[in-house]
Amino acid sequence: MDTRGRITKDGIRIYEEADFAGMRAAGRQVAEILDLVAPLVQPGVTTAQIDDFIREEIRRRGLISATIGYKGYQHASCISINHVVCHGIPGPKALQDGDITNVDVTVIADGWYGDSSRMYVAGKLPRKAERLIEVTHESLMRGIAEVKPGATFGDIGRAIQTYVEAQRMSVVRDFCGHGLGLVFHAPPNVLHYHTRNADRLILEEGMFFTIEPMVNLGRPETKTLADDWTAVTRDKSLSAQYEHSIGVTATGCEIFTLSPAGRFFRTWEQTAE
Repeated sequence: MDTRGRITKDGIRIYEEADFAGMRAAGRQVAEILDLVAPLVQPGVTTAQIDDFIREEIRRRGLISATIGYKGYQHASCISINHVVCHGIPGPKALQDGDITNVDVTVIADGWYGDSSRMYVAGKLPRKAERLIEVTHESLMRGIAEVKPGATFGDIGRAIQTYVEAQRMSVVRDFCGHGLGLVFHAPPNVLHYHTRNADRLILEEGMFFTIEPMVNLGRPETKTLADDWTAVTRDKSLSAQYEHSIGVTATGCEIFTLSPAGRFFRTWEQTAE
């Protein structure tokens, strides 16, 4: 049970300065694992093979997978290809040339949760997909740039939505970021679009949460398949996502899940080297 710090009237936990070290360590672990995934994303490789690698790497590092056993889920990652928005289940399907793929991993390190996802490409990247990935990453960074004490969660959503829609793409509304720390999911819900309700939620030093915009080339609507996990775009348009775990500091924020190898963005270029 998470008993650190204090709780705001909106149910958001405020962590202490010493707690940043735990999140920093957990975030680095998941970022290092995602760095190692980059060379694996190639045509002909199955998503089950990628997940098996992630599972073994988590075990080798002495960590715990936060997703294995979570609400019955049995994999160490979610792997979402092309029009899959999120929560894609690893399996025997082999990646094809030009597939864009989001890999989402959450680990537990000494009780702290590190949660991140990033985009990869198998083979040659189509230009329209490249543009989608670029916009999605930029929208994440614009949302993060709004984070500082005294700002609101509405500021984050507004920055993401305004930018994405100016590029004639859409922000998914059915899924959002979340608080985390010594628990996987906690208040607040971090929306990637603007609402008046989010404007009243003030950011405070010591808040830990994810920002993880999902952006579609087409319309924002999604549907969940019969497996109760896989979410896809209703219009079958391409979708992309980037996710960082962050903590609010006295002057802005700290990103816990930065890539030590510089592979968070444009993994396809570094894989091809």
